[in-house]
Amino acid sequence: MNFIIGALKIIFLLGFLVLIHEGGHFLVAKLCKIYVKEFSIGFGPKIISWQGKETKYSIRWIFFGGYVDMLGETERNESEKAFNNASIPKRLAIVAAGAIVNIIFGLVVFFILICIAKHDLFFSLKQTGVFILDIFDSLKTIFTGNLNMDQMVGPVGISEMVVKTNGLFNFVYLMSLISVSLGVTNLLPIPALDGGKIVILIIEWIRRKPLSEDVEIKIQMTGFTLLLLFSLYVTYKDILKIF
Repeated sequence: MNFIIGALKIIFLLGFLVLIHEGGHFLVAKLCKIYVKEFSIGFGPKIISWQGKETKYSIRWIFFGGYVDMLGETERNESEKAFNNASIPKRLAIVAAGAIVNIIFGLVVFFILICIAKHDLFFSLKQTGVFILDIFDSLKTIFTGNLNMDQMVGPVGISEMVVKTNGLFNFVYLMSLISVSLGVTNLLPIPALDGGKIVILIIEWIRRKPLSEDVEIKIQMTGFTLLLLFSLYVTYKDILKIF
């Protein structure tokens, strides 16, 4: 029974955070009149899917992510509703939207939880401010090369923390922290992450012309490979900590 409860906690938390992240991309894409082919929660084989008026919606078995498949995102298209033909400000907004939703959601929930616990609005604002400063301090350690790899946590480590939460308050508190962490991590200027895509769009803005498709694909694939290797390393460290 404990295993089932733990699994349900992990599925709900990750599924919900992926939903609001991809939902951010999806809603802004729709507002910008971009044709969205598929909105998926999870990767891998489909559990269920249904066709909307324009977009296919899917839920898949691997909950560690999701995607919004837009026309003209991976292969350039001549349609006026293609992602590649939208203005750079619109594309920047679409790419950044998922991470921004995660960060705002996490901070708002963090603030509300402190209010509930302390019944003090000023104290809650102060603690939320401290939390934001801690985030900037963490980013500083990344960009100055002072990051301690032993402090990094991957999917296995996150799952273990989720399983160990006691009560709704602790569960939602952890969700708020993970949501902010997910949002900030996605904005890092690393190819294959949203932050890497933002850098490529800024380069296009400066050059006033896009990078060639071959160069962009190579950058994304290199970033994806490095990210995968890093994830495997962090997962390996997580497993060693558990056992």
